[in-house]
Amino acid sequence: MTEHAAAHPAHEPPPITRELDLSPIQRKTVKKSVMGAMAGNAIEWFDYGIYGYLVVHLSSQIFGGSEDSTLWALFGFAVSFLIRPIGGAILGPLGDRIGRQKVLVFTILMISLATAAIGILPTFEQVGWLAPLLLFSLRIIQGFSAGGEYAGAAVYMAEHAPDDRRGFWGSFLEFGTLLGFSMAAILVTGLELIVGPEGMEAGWWRLPFLLTLPLGIVALIMRKNLHDSETFTEAKEQDTRTSAWQTLRDLVTQQPKQLLKIMGITVLINTAFYLVLTYMPTYLTTSLDMDATQAGMMLVGVQLVMMVVIIPLGALTDRVGRRPILLTAALGFTLFSIPAIMLLDTGVIALQILGLAIFGIFLVMLLCNISASLPALFPTTVRYAGFALGYNVATSLLGGPAGLINESLIQSTGSTLIPGFYMTVAGIIGLIAIWTFNETAGRSLRGDVVPGDDDLDRVAIGEELIGKVHDPNGELEQVRAAAKGDGPGAR
Repeated sequence: MTEHAAAHPAHEPPPITRELDLSPIQRKTVKKSVMGAMAGNAIEWFDYGIYGYLVVHLSSQIFGGSEDSTLWALFGFAVSFLIRPIGGAILGPLGDRIGRQKVLVFTILMISLATAAIGILPTFEQVGWLAPLLLFSLRIIQGFSAGGEYAGAAVYMAEHAPDDRRGFWGSFLEFGTLLGFSMAAILVTGLELIVGPEGMEAGWWRLPFLLTLPLGIVALIMRKNLHDSETFTEAKEQDTRTSAWQTLRDLVTQQPKQLLKIMGITVLINTAFYLVLTYMPTYLTTSLDMDATQAGMMLVGVQLVMMVVIIPLGALTDRVGRRPILLTAALGFTLFSIPAIMLLDTGVIALQILGLAIFGIFLVMLLCNISASLPALFPTTVRYAGFALGYNVATSLLGGPAGLINESLIQSTGSTLIPGFYMTVAGIIGLIAIWTFNETAGRSLRGDVVPGDDDLDRVAIGEELIGKVHDPNGELEQVRAAAKGDGPGAR
């Protein structure tokens, strides 16, 4: 007879926190923490969004408008992702040692300053190749900071949210992501309409970058007033590690499977994310010869719809589980990416909108899950490090450079279907990774085990769990029977 079958768990699992049990002060703290994390995240993705929407103007202003200038501009976007794993490897373990809040203050400060500085760069005409070198340097600073920003914001939010509503509250972080991209799209498209291409080339392309500074100051003020969660402080008191390096070493040696899992789903998430929300304006205008303003308006419309549905979808994951929504999205990208690209290539506006909508539907199903699912892949003491390292390594390999890779392949092959094939492969990789996930909806993030690994302990004490129960040895029915008092382990 197993330990579980006797209805006495091997480990007493930490209690599940429920929103109804929170005091008014605790609920206020949750909302404040969520808004602070969301604001910084919106600024980060506003920065990335405006770069994606301004690639055409950066290629002429910073890279001289040569035949390869668009590829150079896309390389400028991709270069920040090359440094993100280093940022994740340093800032993630540091966040597990000194606290999430301190690292998040640093990251939003550096991202805001580096992005605003792009707005005052000299042009290629003024200083030659010094202009691209300066841009690459600023993008490297952005990338290093972003290596700790997104992971930290997601972990911070997940640890503050009550366990039974983590999907709902976590989806606000991705609402901030979409808000940042939508702000970027609306601002750049609006400027294009008001001042025209000539006005943008005359200097108005600088305005979106410069606006990052005041926005970043607001986010910085919000974050300086935040505090780390009880989940983190409790784990920190019990953690015997003495350095961030030791945290990183223990992560790599003790959690290799979890690192592979987060890398697999990140390949899908960020391939879809960067192709749809940052590379798509370039693809529509350069590969499909669509008017830039029309392309921008179509993408803004898709993003606004995604913003409307992302929070209800996040709440749905609290009721039905994360895995069903994630698996549906991965299967969708696997089966429908090529057909969606074919719709974009028809030249018929209604069909093109349908193609973008297909991508938007499956992308928002991934996004609503990120902040609730990915932090739950790791125990508390290595959570920030695990998220930051695994997420950023995968992003730097296939997600962030997706635009550059796709544009290069389109130019070399002449096929406009390349993005569809690329996303199909990413869908297959994501599907394999998600299939191995524990269901974590309604599970606690506290303790020194991977959330979901203690499912049988919870069943043994009579808890009802959402979604698939983690049952690697086929003990579930015995444990349930013993818990009800009519199994072989009943007393």
